[in-house]
Amino acid sequence: MREAPFPVDLSLVAQLRSPVDGSPLVFDEKTSQVRTNNAADSWQIVDGIPRFVSDEHLKSFGDQWTTYEVAHDDEDRATFVAKTGMQLEQLQGLRVLDAGCGGGRYARICGEAGATVVGADHSRAVDKAKQLCADLRDVRFVQADLKHLPLEPASFDFVFSIGVMHHDSDTRSVFDAVAQLVKPGGRYSVWLYRRNQWWQEVINSGLRSITTRLPSLLLKPFCHAGAIFGGIPIINRTLNKIVNFSAHPSYENRVCDTFDWWAPEYQYHHTVNELSTWFDEAGFEDLKVLLPERSGGFYTRAYERNLLIGSGVNVTGVKCSVD
Repeated sequence: MREAPFPVDLSLVAQLRSPVDGSPLVFDEKTSQVRTNNAADSWQIVDGIPRFVSDEHLKSFGDQWTTYEVAHDDEDRATFVAKTGMQLEQLQGLRVLDAGCGGGRYARICGEAGATVVGADHSRAVDKAKQLCADLRDVRFVQADLKHLPLEPASFDFVFSIGVMHHDSDTRSVFDAVAQLVKPGGRYSVWLYRRNQWWQEVINSGLRSITTRLPSLLLKPFCHAGAIFGGIPIINRTLNKIVNFSAHPSYENRVCDTFDWWAPEYQYHHTVNELSTWFDEAGFEDLKVLLPERSGGFYTRAYERNLLIGSGVNVTGVKCSVD
């Protein structure tokens, strides 16, 4: 990735901390880097974004979010509210962290609602996010490992992560690391893939053992086939309970969502009790299990029986205040 003459956001630099030792960082104009005061560690700023990591095992997400156009304002706002438990009017004036921002659609929603936002992602999806939010001066991005974020602990009023943490080799370690960024009295909302019935897990894990090894050029036609099936009602209501493919109304979203399922190296599934326990052990209270956006008799029954592949477990809580 080449450097470009983007202005350096010094207000973002002032918020950064070394992911190595937690010390404040400064901007070195000669090298276009952020570094510790003693220059023991430094990281490049490329295209105006501080880069603390490369894509590594999450390269598929960089490909995904920079390839597909999947933002839909009204739908994304409704999804954000449903998966975070936060109404848009509650965001005004808050300092918000989007942990695993992808292409930036939820960071944009928060910025439009009046929040000051930092979006972090391990992949080059931050390039797409920065482009999407270019008109919002209080929305900024870093490319960083969620387990070692270059940010001050207990400094955010609201932290959320939607569909990201389960793509690390250890979901719990990501959850715990991000939880440390929440202020006492602040809110934390997390959405993870739900553990389905054993036979669904066996089928999809077996298929993923193949698809995760396929190069993108071979996998994408498979995803387009899934998108075609996803547009046929009688198929998307039956077959995709066995083999996952998206039934989103938009064809491009269906391709993107299907790619999102089959491409990533890591994908773990969790239960509501498991996620709730993590919140409790990390010092959160007032826990609330968030229900999916969709409703209806058949959908609700299938969801409650863990039959909907790609559905989630979703919990929000408030960080206990220090006595």
